[in-house]
Amino acid sequence: MIVQPEIEKYILGLVPARDEVLAEMEREAARRRIPIVGPAVGALLSLLVRLCQAKRIFELGSAIGYSTIWLARAAGPGAEVHYTDFSEANACEARAYFQRAGVADCITLHAGGALDALMQTSGDFDLIFNDVDKAGYPAVLDVASGRLRSGGVLITDNTLWNGRVLKPMDPASHAVSEFNRKLLERKDFVTSLLPLRDGVSVALKL
Repeated sequence: MIVQPEIEKYILGLVPARDEVLAEMEREAARRRIPIVGPAVGALLSLLVRLCQAKRIFELGSAIGYSTIWLARAAGPGAEVHYTDFSEANACEARAYFQRAGVADCITLHAGGALDALMQTSGDFDLIFNDVDKAGYPAVLDVASGRLRSGGVLITDNTLWNGRVLKPMDPASHAVSEFNRKLLERKDFVTSLLPLRDGVSVALKL
């Protein structure tokens, strides 16, 4: 655990109750071991979208679309949100959730490689949320950094990676550690790593 269990429980207790759709997704994710960001990080995503007034958002790695709904709802009317996942089945399931959540009209679904989808989509973005397979994190930084507008935000989940960044022993841990180091070294970003859930990095593009 990155955060003490008692503190984790306290934080979750302060997150407003989710509606039927998000609550169902949380139950399904727990039952089927689907990786989602959870409500505390979802609330953080919502806050950051509102702070930077993001309307054009690209999500790298979306699973069943739990975090996508948080992003789309925060962006509000006129938003353009891009969902990505390798799995056609995940995309199909996510589409159904988006329709029930009332955000389907503003979401474009991409089934396949997340970075490929980003590179094939034109224009700059206000916010990019990175939650791909951890081994791909360094490549994400190289691509995503050039697709954010000045004042845009790059958010990355799992940047503490269950504490394995302290002593990386496997390719995924090495990749997350490398990503953290490279992001903090970049002069075109101001970055903070938050010890929320499994670690969330927030980087402002200068």
